[in-house]
Amino acid sequence: MRNYREIQTQPIIGQAWTGRHVILLYCTTDNQFINLYKSFHAPIEPPRQNCAETLSQLLSIGYHIMAITPISPAQIQYLLVL
Repeated sequence: MRNYREIQTQPIIGQAWTGRHVILLYCTTDNQFINLYKSFHAPIEPPRQNCAETLSQLLSIGYHIMAITPISPAQIQYLLVL
């Protein structure tokens, strides 16, 4: 008689989704945080008023900057993907 083990994964509360996560970060050109939009299950730290600190936190989680786009002469959008 053989012993087979079935591995069944069960959803865990707080577990990050294993797909791609996207964040749009909006900042001023003088390093002030404006707003942040994220995919529903994206892991994140609370944003800081200093945009460089917010970027630093996101990069330390494992996000990569995919694009940086000037929205206006005073506003920048960062696209980050994990």
